[in-house]
Amino acid sequence: MSIDTLKVNIIKKAWEDEDFKARLLADPRSALQEEFGHEIPEGIELNVMAVTPTKYALIIPPKPEELDQFTGSGVQPQMASWS
Repeated sequence: MSIDTLKVNIIKKAWEDEDFKARLLADPRSALQEEFGHEIPEGIELNVMAVTPTKYALIIPPKPEELDQFTGSGVQPQMASWS
């Protein structure tokens, strides 16, 4: 399963299942392990937040030079090890 497909499945599950959404917000590692069988490796920090009509998120990506080791891999570095 691709990372994009996994993201879509996680979002759909959170929309449909309030219990899962609460667990995902509180403890993303265990929620993803329990529901999708994906273990997030140590050293990877995953923050999950719910965006609402009055709560927005601004994501600042890494600088391009911080990604040099991943150039050409076609994978988002922060997720490369748990796809």
